[in-house]
Order: sequence, then structure tokens, then C-alpha cells
Amino acid sequence: MLEIVQLPILEDNYIYLIHDPESGETAAVDPGLAQPVLDILSQKKWQLTYIFNTHHHWDHVDGNLELKQKTGCKIIAGQGDYHRIPGIDSGVNDGDTLRLGNHQVGIIATPGHTLNHIVYYFAEQQKLFCGDTLFVMGCGRLFEGTAEQMWQSLQKLKALPPATQFYCTHEYTQTNGQFALTVEPDNVQLQQRMRTVKQLRANHQPTVPSTIAQELATNPFFREDSASLQQTIGMMNKLPVQIFAEIRRLKDSF
Repeated sequence: MLEIVQLPILEDNYIYLIHDPESGETAAVDPGLAQPVLDILSQKKWQLTYIFNTHHHWDHVDGNLELKQKTGCKIIAGQGDYHRIPGIDSGVNDGDTLRLGNHQVGIIATPGHTLNHIVYYFAEQQKLFCGDTLFVMGCGRLFEGTAEQMWQSLQKLKALPPATQFYCTHEYTQTNGQFALTVEPDNVQLQQRMRTVKQLRANHQPTVPSTIAQELATNPFFREDSASLQQTIGMMNKLPVQIFAEIRRLKDSF
């Protein structure tokens, strides 16, 4: 079993530490700051083996070099981001696999938020570390990629086993859910979920992780085939990618 520690940093970011007790290996996912990671490593007496970066934005990589200097860890990131992620030791591509101890980690390319965005998928454990591609009831903004690219990326994640838990790197759930209700107001599961989210956030609790199954029921970016949603946004009988693009446009101006 993997041990996962969730570290809230900055305004709404999360860093994840993934620890394999059997081998003692540990990976930090998207360390925007070094000190919170160093504190947990010290507290738990863990050694940092890897940094897994999903993309190049500063709030995901600013801790890289300090962590590498102080722990000797290796930095893994998308092959195409060598020029803009500090300290990369190994560039990976879609379909590559890594190991954390005895656990296999699959690399899935998910361009859209950025052109070289990747995610890390532990298939046996059904755990996905997805950076800024998929959020709870949302998805990443299209800073570099196209709607078509992001839609295709989300199709890959949508097809994972429904029980898959995913760990995104921002706590955007409450706003995402409020938007989701504007495009699918009659979704009873969404209404129920938002009541739970409000309670969690009122108690300063995280809403992450979620599951693919929960997103299939409540995330508008997974629900372009919903007739109710299509009708609400005036996109009946349009192509799925067109519907997705319109949902993303509406969310950008929400």
C-alpha cells in the first residue's frame, strides 16, 4: 500500500508525497515550495527519491532545486519541458512507465492546460496524480493548448476505472461546483455533492481526492453528453468537442 500525504500550500495548491513503505522510496508531486516537503520528510524520517512534475507553472516547480540540493532526489517531467522545468533528470513521454519501489507508474500525456502537461497513474492502486488537467468538478484553463486537445486529454482520464481516485493540485471545488450548477441545475447528484462540499470547506477540510465515478456524475467537463446540460447552454445536437469548448468558454467568464 502507498502512503499519501497531502500538503496544502500557497492560496489553494496541494503538494502530494507518495511513499512506498516496502522500498522506502518517496516522490513529491508538484512541489511549489520546498520547506513543507522537507518538514514532512523530517517528521516521518522519509528520504525523497523523486519529484514528479506535471507541468512547468511556477507554483508546481519552485521547490525543485532546493529539494534536489538537500535530498539528492531525481526530477521527472515531460520530455518537452526540459527548457522550462528546473533540474529535470529524466524526461518522459506518453506511454512511458516508471517505478516507485515495486509500484508501476504510467505516464499519460494530457495537453491542454499546457502543451507538455503529463499525469502520473498508479494503475494497480487506482491512483491518479493529475496536476491541473482535471479538477474536482472542473478542468484546467487552456493556457497553451486547444479545446480539442483538452477534450481528448479528458477522454483518456474519463476512460480510467470509475473507482480511480485522483489527486489534483488545486482546491477549486467550491467555485467549480457553483459553476456546474449553472449549466446543469437539475442534476440531483450535483446538488447533493455541493452540500457536502460546503460542509467540508466550512470546516477547512479538503475536497480532494475525488473519483472518476464522482466526476462522471457531476463534472460538466465529463458530461457533454447530458441532454439537460446541452439544452441549458443551447448546444443540442452539437459535436462533443464543440459542447466542451462552450462549457470551457462559459467557465472562463463565470
